[in-house]
Amino acid sequence: MPFPTRPAISTFLAFTCGLTFAEDWPQWRGVNRDGVLRSIPELVSRLPSGKIPHRWSVPIGPGYSGPTVADNRVYVTDRQSDNDRDSRERVLCFDAATGNNVWTHEYEAPYTIQYTAGPRASVTIDSGRAISVGAMGHLHCFDAASGALHWKHDLEQEYDADLPIWGIAGAPLVYDGLVIQIASGSSGACVIAFDLATGKERWHALSEPAGYSAPIIIRQGDQDVVVCWTGASITGLDTKTGNVFWRVAMPSRNMPIGVPTPITDGKHLFVSSFYDGSMMIELDQTEPKATKLWHRVGIDEKNTDALHCMIGTPLFKGDRIYGVDSYGELRCLRKSNGDRVWEDQTAVPRNRWGTIHMIQHGNNEILFNDQGELIFATLSPEGFTEHSRTKLLAPTRKQLPRRGGVTWAHPAIADGYIYARSDDQLVSASLLK
Repeated sequence: MPFPTRPAISTFLAFTCGLTFAEDWPQWRGVNRDGVLRSIPELVSRLPSGKIPHRWSVPIGPGYSGPTVADNRVYVTDRQSDNDRDSRERVLCFDAATGNNVWTHEYEAPYTIQYTAGPRASVTIDSGRAISVGAMGHLHCFDAASGALHWKHDLEQEYDADLPIWGIAGAPLVYDGLVIQIASGSSGACVIAFDLATGKERWHALSEPAGYSAPIIIRQGDQDVVVCWTGASITGLDTKTGNVFWRVAMPSRNMPIGVPTPITDGKHLFVSSFYDGSMMIELDQTEPKATKLWHRVGIDEKNTDALHCMIGTPLFKGDRIYGVDSYGELRCLRKSNGDRVWEDQTAVPRNRWGTIHMIQHGNNEILFNDQGELIFATLSPEGFTEHSRTKLLAPTRKQLPRRGGVTWAHPAIADGYIYARSDDQLVSASLLK
């Protein structure tokens, strides 16, 4: 592959000039749930051709949940089963340097949902605690170091939850001593906040069907707001009480498939759904208020407008949006109105639900596609510039038993090492220079 052209050289060099401080990946999409690497050691400037060597590999069961990393430990969940329905879920903790098992917690979790290949949500690590939620709504809080159980809830049973057809997928959000969980509960309990220390309910909110997206925290004026994308709306809630500050309706014309996490630049909030297209919301800077700016939806899942994301979360970069459309098309949009600037079909093979997870590193991106390929690249208004590509994982078929399988779980990067999982293994590889 030719060396990057002059406009790309300065950004490409950012891969080799990282900061000297290490950084964990303690929850879904990293420290701030935004898919951004900040304080990390220097990374290699180019990925090895062919396949990147694994530092270690350990066998695990199937699951969609991406690994998380904190205090030199790696956390992931999986499923063990004797048949398609009767099964057990596990929460697993490994030593980050060696892959040795530190602790395991296993519990019964019979599945009634579709796509039974294991739990969906990443484990959240905060204040020495590890919080996990399974596909059927089994919420656990452990001591992160020992695995000792502090408290647990069965959301489906306790809150008469009407689970989405693919189960609970939104990773627990810890904020100010609360565990905020998309729970799918009835009687106004779509979202529930539990006390981190005791597990007692502090508040519940919204009489809406649950979606699959994870909640995030934003700042409006002097107020922190928890943003929840459900099966019916994007809503801003008071973190202390669960009261609704603002709500923008986004009903589904087919079935709710809002999987990606909402993204924000502080002034805007953006979501994108497989069937229901993309919506841009303007955030008031002085108080918790929000207004829909635009919403664009194509004719169907193949004839899309703007962006119809399935799994991978898009990103803001300058005045552009970058994301992956319904069949794996990598697209650049204008933030102002959603108009398409360009489209690329080389980053991942074209397939229904084609997926790329994107991590920002300076002015560049680290991409992980659904074929298990790791890519160093730069996304810009001029196009997709690939710098190097390597194989990290082989696709497996439990998550999707078609087209040779997929690698749909989001990777984690901590201290210059990448961690990724498939249906049968968790691996670690060095990205250090």
